Amino acid sequence: RLFAGSGSTIAGGYLTLMVGKMSQPEEMYQCQTVNCGYIYDPDRGERKGKIKKGTTFKDIPDEWRCPICGATKVAFKPLAGPGSVLEENMASATENKSETTT
Repeated sequence: RLFAGSGSTIAGGYLTLMVGKMSQPEEMYQCQTVNCGYIYDPDRGERKGKIKKGTTFKDIPDEWRCPICGATKVAFKPLAGPGSVLEENMASATENKSETTT
């Protein structure tokens, strides 16, 4: 499968793709700071922060920082599921649709 994994970023208009095992989107968290987009994948861990493979995002120490931009854990959101950007966008679209039809 193709995925943006540990060490891959969406920045400067490009995406580095890697081939390998991928966690479920609900288990992966993406940095929400401008020009970062780093995705933490528990199946890969994070070498710079010495986070071992298999470590869930909630089990990463609170003092951990994004290896790309230095953001704290609060700057991250899951790729899917509760609290995700996808869920927020869908809720916003539903609200906007209902506002335009009333």
